[in-house]
Amino acid sequence: MTDITSHEQAPMIDLGATEEPAWNAATWFAVLSMAATSFALVSAEFLPAGLLTPMARDLGITEGTAGQVVTATASVGAVAALLSNVLIGKLNRKTVLIGLSALAIGSNILASLATDFWLLLVGRAGLGIALSGFWALSVAVVARLVGTNATGRGMAIVTLGVSLATIAAPSIGALISDWLGWRSAMAMTAGLAVIAMMLQILSLPPLPASSSNSLSDVFRLTRRRSVQLGMLAILLLMTGHFAGSVYVRPFLEKVTLLDTGPIALVLLGFGVASVVGNVVGGRLADASVAMALAVTAGLMAVAALVLVIGGSNAGIAFALVTLWGLAFGMAPVVLPTNLSRGAPDALEAAGSLMVVSFQVAISIGAVLGGLIVDHYGAYGPLTLTAALAASTVVLALLQPRS
Repeated sequence: MTDITSHEQAPMIDLGATEEPAWNAATWFAVLSMAATSFALVSAEFLPAGLLTPMARDLGITEGTAGQVVTATASVGAVAALLSNVLIGKLNRKTVLIGLSALAIGSNILASLATDFWLLLVGRAGLGIALSGFWALSVAVVARLVGTNATGRGMAIVTLGVSLATIAAPSIGALISDWLGWRSAMAMTAGLAVIAMMLQILSLPPLPASSSNSLSDVFRLTRRRSVQLGMLAILLLMTGHFAGSVYVRPFLEKVTLLDTGPIALVLLGFGVASVVGNVVGGRLADASVAMALAVTAGLMAVAALVLVIGGSNAGIAFALVTLWGLAFGMAPVVLPTNLSRGAPDALEAAGSLMVVSFQVAISIGAVLGGLIVDHYGAYGPLTLTAALAASTVVLALLQPRS
């Protein structure tokens, strides 16, 4: 069994290195191929949000049932993340990434051809495996591509694909669905995955495995206090985000009293700010990840709390939702970088724990948000967001500065 806590068996990666190698054209090309992959995978993940009605009608199911395709992707992804780095063993990581893109292509094609709900679920489950495998490897691969002292900057570019997909996928998917049908929209995401796979083939250097992990190795990593704090930060901040962000639109309708057009502009501001947050988060994380975490959580806490207090004013609501978007854009860069600082000798195993933490947080946040909004109204979920984000600030300040 490989002991991931042993420096002799798993070479140390110095995330505190002070010398950052210059990025040449090949490095940029490789990092952009990773960003293209994140865009393709997350576009496929969020696509059903714009397709539920025609999908349900075509398959003869309710919209609520059709919405479970998102649950299937997340739940399978959580299990896959835990096992991914165990199952790939000593395989070259470039080969694994290309294989995950191929799986995404096949899964999206199967989903687009599905004649019943169960085939659709199988396709979405395959996408969940591809998503989790990619994100579990992402920090370790980026660190090898750009140098460990620029991991935050590299992850900022990779997660830029997430922000762009979050903005584009539901709306563009809905337009294509109205024009050519929901199956064509699903097939489009297979095409995006083909492009990402070709970029990986052309740009990624060979990435031989330095070690392989057993499941006990992954669990052993959770004994480290810094890893525990990193996982807790993800659980607190992302549970808070997903508990509240789902109910921002109802809040804007019931409290701020906005119509559909202004709400669309507010949500667009959220999306644009999240793109900016990717860049800001990467720079802050490379300078001091503890401070970056405190700033990210603090912005989200302030945005949610002041929305609860003064969100009835349209101008204030727009500014605060935009601020929330900035914090949300920073989070996918800062949180994985923060966790990886606790496991510089085991980045791939840490990546598995990171993805599991995100998936659990999404599930808990969705459940808590739904329960709270039913019992306490539109203010409840945002109050929970503010409380959990503020708790994350305290946690960040207790961590050693880097």
